[in-house]
Amino acid sequence: MNPDIQHLRKELEDAATHLGRPHDLRFKPMFGGLMAWFHEKPCAWLSTQGLALRLAEADQADLLAEKGAVRFRHRPDEPSSRDYILVPSALRHDTARFAEWLERSGNAPAPPKKRPRPKARPR
Repeated sequence: MNPDIQHLRKELEDAATHLGRPHDLRFKPMFGGLMAWFHEKPCAWLSTQGLALRLAEADQADLLAEKGAVRFRHRPDEPSSRDYILVPSALRHDTARFAEWLERSGNAPAPPKKRPRPKARPR
């Protein structure tokens, strides 16, 4: 795995430890990066672009007010994410403040469940 992504994982693990709940954080490799879950909810996307937290709409403006925070894009030609905000490195390096944002992310409502596709009818 990319060393930068491993470093981001360590920062997220430090934030969960600061909250006293490192056991509530888990990771799964996805699309060349890592998806993180906290409290069994998706909370962060770790990629070569950085660490993006999934936040409730009410919290997004607060994080976007931080210098360097921007909406996450999977690729430059794709639209910005509605839920994920890239966390600036200065904020990630402040473990206590970053832990507060992780807590907010963990409290964001779970994404809506996708409906199963209807089964194809036999011909």
